[in-house]
Amino acid sequence: MVARSNRVTIHDVAKAAGVSVSTVSKALNDTGRMASETREKIKSIAADVGFRPNALARSLLFNRSFTVGLLTNDTYGRFTLPLMSGISEALVDHGVSVFLCAIEDDPALAKVHVDAMLDKQVDGIIATGKRVDRSLPVDLAGLPVPVVYAFTEGVPGSVILTADDSDGARLAVERLRKVGRKRIVHVTGPDSFVSAVERADAFRQAVGPDALVMHGAWTEAWGHEAVTMLWGGDKETPDGIFCGNDQIARGVVDALREKGVRVPEDVSIIGFDNWEIFADQTRPALTTVDMNLKELGRTAGLTILDLAEGRAVEAGLRKLPCKLVVRQSCGGDREI
Repeated sequence: MVARSNRVTIHDVAKAAGVSVSTVSKALNDTGRMASETREKIKSIAADVGFRPNALARSLLFNRSFTVGLLTNDTYGRFTLPLMSGISEALVDHGVSVFLCAIEDDPALAKVHVDAMLDKQVDGIIATGKRVDRSLPVDLAGLPVPVVYAFTEGVPGSVILTADDSDGARLAVERLRKVGRKRIVHVTGPDSFVSAVERADAFRQAVGPDALVMHGAWTEAWGHEAVTMLWGGDKETPDGIFCGNDQIARGVVDALREKGVRVPEDVSIIGFDNWEIFADQTRPALTTVDMNLKELGRTAGLTILDLAEGRAVEAGLRKLPCKLVVRQSCGGDREI
């Protein structure tokens, strides 16, 4: 025999508060007319007795499911996990749950997940990925629910949120100059990535049109190779290196150590991404540009909530500012 649930019901709240069930319903759903003191008292009593609203009843009342789908092909989670953390934090206080669907790069799998989200009547979908200049392998245009794109390419007329790569590059150069570096180079990823091109362009604008930019893979091996090239000729070596990501930066630091070049005494290094598994464990620890992905996720969450609740949101691309996380690799852990 299955034991009867001891779940607290709305009738229990009404009895504890000495009011009708309809009054409790209006108080908890912020509907109807009543004194604010009465509404808050009923909410307090409901919390005290452990009442949890029935999700189905709440959905029927507001014609919403209070769920949001997060669709991603970033199966490694490097970008999606901090985004999801920010989305969840933004929505939890509004009673909205987020569920993640990983689609890899499989169009058929993506369609299955999108159809499942629509079957569950999600209030909206947030699409995200592993690079800003590639779209997910599924068409999200014309869906019956709002869609927000975060850290992935969106369709025309949609809301697209991403980190400001140019801003991040400017922060890096500014820091290197503040610690007295004058011969600054940029070692970065492939020029087939929009993010690499935007960072390189901003770097040249800050340092000068003839500033050296070296494109390669997003790997430690490329960082190591770049140092071999920079220290392999008769030209004056740099005293500051801005790297396109933290993996490249770690390779640069390791290669300089092998050559007996001291970081940060002889050369200051700054990375990009603030991937803590690299940044914290590099010796010395990396100063790096953080793309504020958690804050980007919070913004995406609040934006999809606005759209789900019928509020106007301006379409187009919105770039959120980055921040610099100062550690030891660029000249100490103190602010300059």
